[in-house]
Amino acid sequence: MPLVSAFETSFGRETNRECVIIEIRSEGLIGYGECVAARDPGYSYETAQTSIHVIKDFIFPLIIGKDIKDANDFQNKVNGIRGHHLAKAGVEMAIWDLLGKRENKSLKDLFGGMRDKVEVGVSIGIQESKEALVKTTQDYVNQGYARVKIKIKPNRDVEDAKAVRQQFPNLRLQVDANSAYSMDDAKTLQPLDDLNLLLIEQPLFEDDIWDHHKLQAQFKTPICLDESIITPRHARYAIEMKACKIINIKAGRLGGLSQAIQTHDICQENNIPVWCGGMLETGIGRASNLALATLSNFILPADVSASNRYYKKDITNESFVLNADSTINVPTDAGLGVTIDNEALKSYTLSTIKS
Repeated sequence: MPLVSAFETSFGRETNRECVIIEIRSEGLIGYGECVAARDPGYSYETAQTSIHVIKDFIFPLIIGKDIKDANDFQNKVNGIRGHHLAKAGVEMAIWDLLGKRENKSLKDLFGGMRDKVEVGVSIGIQESKEALVKTTQDYVNQGYARVKIKIKPNRDVEDAKAVRQQFPNLRLQVDANSAYSMDDAKTLQPLDDLNLLLIEQPLFEDDIWDHHKLQAQFKTPICLDESIITPRHARYAIEMKACKIINIKAGRLGGLSQAIQTHDICQENNIPVWCGGMLETGIGRASNLALATLSNFILPADVSASNRYYKKDITNESFVLNADSTINVPTDAGLGVTIDNEALKSYTLSTIKS
């Protein structure tokens, strides 16, 4: 699916998104899920192609023709597959969609969500220059986004953030490094502490918790962990180590919505606020994220921007629109609450695999 504009992070630049859509049929119903693995192994070792392999050859044989009571039952069945959380999460999303449709309840109601709309922000990739970044930020502020996240990497960090902060002194602003730094860069990043940022997201290695503990001790700005939190256990480790003050929750990274809810609950018990991250999802994954972000401890704005932020034509008939108060309405229909635009899906489809 071609993106409206290229999206660049510290690990690469995307102009088109390759994704895996999962369809499961059961009891006369159809459940849809989205695996958020990308074409390249940048954010995660998983890719769209490896996810297809794992889903088709390992996950589906464990569940096809079986009685799956709920998401926890699914997790127990696939527990013997080590890792491959993005693949597992995509399948689990389709199961949640089926469960909601069978019970005629929205995901928000199944989760016990507290909100009818979710406060959201926008994520801006690395731009050609800091002047271009300021202009892009202005465009999104004009559209009504009240929180902006900018991607950073070495030599495109402090000065970029300063330029945005100078132009927008009252904007809710945060930065995301996607693991681009080491502890040797702590002094270089120190000026970020003076910019009144909401948080600094995942500055160090994607598998690190310990060094983040040391870095957080040097900053008053909250460190937020993303890539490092791959299970609810890792959230507990980070909290006990004081490696961060905020956690980003992505159901895909954690292995499913059920695991995301567990992580939310652990953070809430320990007074650690969370927010919902995004992975350039289609309307399927976007609906799932919105439902998840209705839980009470999702205190900070989600990276769940309006549909037109990413795609001119999505694969769902429903399009998510930014409200004047920088929120997006949560679907209320059964399951994910979205329906598939089959013509759009067909036009984007590269291949179809049946099991």
